Amino acid sequence: MTARDLSALFDPRSVAVVGASDDPAKYGHAVASQALRAPDRRPVHLVNRRGGTVLGRTAATSLTEIGEPVELVVISVPGAGFEAAVDDALACGAKAIVAITAGFAEAGPAGLARQRAIAARVRAAGAVLVGPNCLGIADNTTELYLASDRFAPGGVALLSQSGNLALELQLRGEPHGLGFSRFVSLGNQADVTLVDLVTDCARHEATTAIAVYAEDFGDGRAFAAAAAAAGKPVVLLTAGRGSASARSAQSHTGALTTSADVVAAACRDAGVELVRTPREMTVVLAGLSSGSRTAGRRTTVFTDGGGHGAIAADAAEDAGLVVPELGAPTQDRLRTVLWEQSSVGNPVDLAGMGEQRPLSYADTVGELLAAEEVDAVLMTGYFGGYAASEGGLGGGLGGGPGGGSPLAEGETRAAKEIVGHLATGAKPLVVQSMYPHSPSCRVLAEAGVPVFSATEDAARALAAITGGRPAGADADGVPPLPRAATPLRDPGYHGVRALLAAAGVPFPAAREVTDETELQSAAAEFDGPYVLKALHVLHKSDAGGVALRLPDRDALLTAYREMHARLGAPAYSVEAMADLADGVELIVGVNQDPRFGPVALVGLGGVLTETLRDVAFALAPVPARRAEALLRGLRSAALLDGVRGRPAVDVAAAAAVIERITTVAAAHPEIAELEVNPLLVRPDGALALDARAVLAAPDATGTGPVTS
Repeated sequence: MTARDLSALFDPRSVAVVGASDDPAKYGHAVASQALRAPDRRPVHLVNRRGGTVLGRTAATSLTEIGEPVELVVISVPGAGFEAAVDDALACGAKAIVAITAGFAEAGPAGLARQRAIAARVRAAGAVLVGPNCLGIADNTTELYLASDRFAPGGVALLSQSGNLALELQLRGEPHGLGFSRFVSLGNQADVTLVDLVTDCARHEATTAIAVYAEDFGDGRAFAAAAAAAGKPVVLLTAGRGSASARSAQSHTGALTTSADVVAAACRDAGVELVRTPREMTVVLAGLSSGSRTAGRRTTVFTDGGGHGAIAADAAEDAGLVVPELGAPTQDRLRTVLWEQSSVGNPVDLAGMGEQRPLSYADTVGELLAAEEVDAVLMTGYFGGYAASEGGLGGGLGGGPGGGSPLAEGETRAAKEIVGHLATGAKPLVVQSMYPHSPSCRVLAEAGVPVFSATEDAARALAAITGGRPAGADADGVPPLPRAATPLRDPGYHGVRALLAAAGVPFPAAREVTDETELQSAAAEFDGPYVLKALHVLHKSDAGGVALRLPDRDALLTAYREMHARLGAPAYSVEAMADLADGVELIVGVNQDPRFGPVALVGLGGVLTETLRDVAFALAPVPARRAEALLRGLRSAALLDGVRGRPAVDVAAAAAVIERITTVAAAHPEIAELEVNPLLVRPDGALALDARAVLAAPDATGTGPVTS
């Protein structure tokens, strides 16, 4: 997709605020006040239909009265006058419009129709529109202030569907020195979308990270692709991740897939940092703002107290970091700077040495950063307490040495030496302190070291800047969709088998039958044992529509008569019974998500799929290498390598079949759900034992999904 030119939006030659007002209760007053903060950067025109003065400046009664082109127009007028204001803006040459006015798509079908018509007029004029129903924009790098509040300058571009959340992020970020390059209130995204903004912010040199709060992704897959291609960190906070899909599930795949799974899979594949709360977003952004990144996740916890060390080690592992025992050479080097009772395994514990010699903090950090087996350091505990102010909990165990004591001076010197160690390498250090605002901790913070009061925050921040990409992220990013194939015309069981078999998915021999004569003929084509399946029955196993291990034709006929008398299915499948010995049953499914397109599920399969729920998700199609990583990440992954004397199964063969299944599904958007369950994986390969497809309803008045 070609990137849109948003230069008129973020750095216009002139600005007009339509609906500017002297009434503090009106949004036009707040935006106009902000717009006038930089009157020398560009002409700022205030428009009020009554004329007069607004904020001490003469107001034009219309855009036409200004008498010169205006490149960006902010519209904050009642809904009834919005279309006319848009037309006036386009007529006076506007290339960008920021629509504060509400009452469109969020108000129902009629409002949506109005919104679409307005957006079409704007695009036809070669202009761009942010909103409607937004709270404005700001760009600190171009002195463009068109939102109701100020945003401290910095490197974060904040794209948000919530104004109040944006304000909370600013308040939370202030103690960490976080500031913003840009702020955009997304509104209804009638024209300029989240994807457009992420793409533009990726090109914006002053933006070092992109923070997103979104409830509506629009084209979620395009968002993931834009984030993957951004070349700078993207942090996402979203709402409603835990709600299940509104579509009625017709398969195990549909029953197991939730919005949370889809968003998490998209973020992992795109390398997006997914967070759950504004606090966590602030923590991650603070970590990323340090500028230090490392490709490894081997973390050493460094503490001055056993309790803090143990808690921090748990928090680090919970955050996805690795806390391995240090090797003998590194432990020997640590012993040269620590005393006998210090612990040097990992966590590394000063064991009280800090009170005797504060510089031991710096010496230890220096040794850890120099160790090849250490990728990052999490320092936790009392550091900062010696330099804390007199009184309260400040100071040492002996009653508080205070800010001017030798210990305080030594700790501040240690902080400066730690900064010096960091300057000679690229490994990250994150600090948790009981006294995060102490002078010594401020020395660290001012040098770019993230400092937190909570252990879990320090661990989460460190996780965000280690590993190169978020844990489990696919190095290939978001997979492109294959060319759409000829739509599936036979959604029945054998039609789906034929579709998958043509793509190289192996199945046992099988024939469809409708009566006893056809049954006997099918049985003569291959030897037993046999499998008999009732077709066009949802969840055949649960309904008693599957008979296994039928040793001969007589047993097959008996099973057919009993099953047909009970179920009366219109057709049955006679199949060769696969050898289940030494095999592991998997499930492979693909769901068509309305925002992210085809989403794949892989996991432990068979009749216990929904009970065990040991599954993983990824955007489809899934390359074989990615599929193998998903399988290796399952809770039951040990089964794949053999347990209790069972041989290992051919995971590579399973991954190759997963790639074929998910590619077929991605090429058939008319298939709402495609599932192979079970996919039998044996030491000598993989074999699909059952398949099901659910077609999407052809239109809103259709009869609904069709299942095999």
